Amino acid sequence: MINCRVVLVRPQLAANLGATARIMRNMGMSELVLVAPAADPGDRQARQLSTHGESILDRCRVVPELGDAVGDCAFVAGMSARTAGVFRGQAVATPDEVMSRLVEAARSGPAALVFGPEPTGLTNEEVGRCHFLVHIPADPTYPALNLAQAVAICLYELRRAWLGRTGMPSAAEAPATFADQELMFAYLRQALERIHFLYGEKADTLMHALRHLIGRAAPTPQEVKLLHGLARQLLWFAEHGTTAPEQAG
Repeated sequence: MINCRVVLVRPQLAANLGATARIMRNMGMSELVLVAPAADPGDRQARQLSTHGESILDRCRVVPELGDAVGDCAFVAGMSARTAGVFRGQAVATPDEVMSRLVEAARSGPAALVFGPEPTGLTNEEVGRCHFLVHIPADPTYPALNLAQAVAICLYELRRAWLGRTGMPSAAEAPATFADQELMFAYLRQALERIHFLYGEKADTLMHALRHLIGRAAPTPQEVKLLHGLARQLLWFAEHGTTAPEQAG
């Protein structure tokens, strides 16, 4: 079974919870996480539509914030029908393109597929925290899919990619966890602000571009440590005008 979870952010309709559990069962997946849900997985309609996926609803985790759902993940892909604008125009790909990358990452650690709420989808801030944005190329006159339909398409492509996999990566290729990358990005942003690479109205846009540039590379723990060290040296230089002394060990 592929090491990937489905994350539904602020789902509104119990029917979509049930339909999602059913397609997860169809595609051999079992881990469902709900972020601040309005819908109740115990709702009668959710149970009716789950059809042999009741156990997935029974075991689903409920967390307050996206970071709690994906903090241990090495790869996070968000789903959106909207791709316009700077925040959504980067790292956009179709489900089949993204799922092959997800399968590679999931061999070494957890991965997540993130879906937004029915009325609005994922926010720009939530999109910015994903390594890739999955876009289903539906007819542009009406591109918005039902939540459960979008889940079904993505999980089908994910299973196809998983069934076609060959070989296993070495431990050295394992990507760093989402939580470790978030810590590194926070430090890197602080350093880039201190040297005025990030400033003014374009700061968020530039940082978003850097996040996706680095995220697409699926950095390993050692590479994240390297970037963290770079940020630390930049901060020291900005403060003292010289490089930091070498640390023992």
